[in-house]
Amino acid sequence: MNPSVSRDTPAIEFNHVSCRFISPDGKATVALRDFTMSVARGEFVAVVGPTGCGKSTTLSLITGLLKPTVGEVRVMGVPVSGIDPRIGFVFQNDAVFPWRNVIDNVAAGPMFRGQSKQAAHELAREWIRRVGLDKFAHHYPHQLSGGMRKRVALAQTFINRPEILLMDEPFSALDMQTRTLMQDELLQLWAGNAGSVVFVTHDLEEAIALADRVFVLSARPATLKRVYNIDLPRPRITSEVRYEQRFIDLSREIWADLREEVQIG
Repeated sequence: MNPSVSRDTPAIEFNHVSCRFISPDGKATVALRDFTMSVARGEFVAVVGPTGCGKSTTLSLITGLLKPTVGEVRVMGVPVSGIDPRIGFVFQNDAVFPWRNVIDNVAAGPMFRGQSKQAAHELAREWIRRVGLDKFAHHYPHQLSGGMRKRVALAQTFINRPEILLMDEPFSALDMQTRTLMQDELLQLWAGNAGSVVFVTHDLEEAIALADRVFVLSARPATLKRVYNIDLPRPRITSEVRYEQRFIDLSREIWADLREEVQIG
């Protein structure tokens, strides 16, 4: 981290960002319009909005894979200028190497960053244990269930100690029971890592169960419609918090807001 940057500086800032795409036939599509958002250090935020509104575009702008047409995106107080090694990304699809077993998949990040194979494997064994896969260290991805592969993906990401974690609907392909278990696993790993999380999801209940704040995006071209503070106490168990009255009230309130945009979209 740049020593000149204060700890009070947000981890992520969008300042009046617009993002426009030009298709091969010359047609312009505006994905984001005058979008402003701030994420504090150590904060867990969820982003919800209608299908195709530009939720995933926000993640690409944070990573530097996309550049804003107008406005500025900052990470740790510095304008985004390329891929930042402090950022981890968990995709909807499993980003594991099918030809490597679990321990080699998890150790790949530290080895790429310069650690010896022995040191990387020792660290990988610790993270494999943390995600409950210590009996499967030498299994290959095709030998694992969807939930187990997602645990590998979490271990792959957290082993690098990211200061910012971006997640693009990472649990959407899982069945409800496995999804709930993975949500709790994520909250435990995040609590021990203290990084900032931006979690994109179509599932409003998932957003409320996980996040400190929920950002509601409008229909495309997306702008920030409203921000909801999720004042549910932590630590949370996602399978239980859904039955609390405050959770139900928040769900109704946010859905009433989101439904308008879904109908427009």
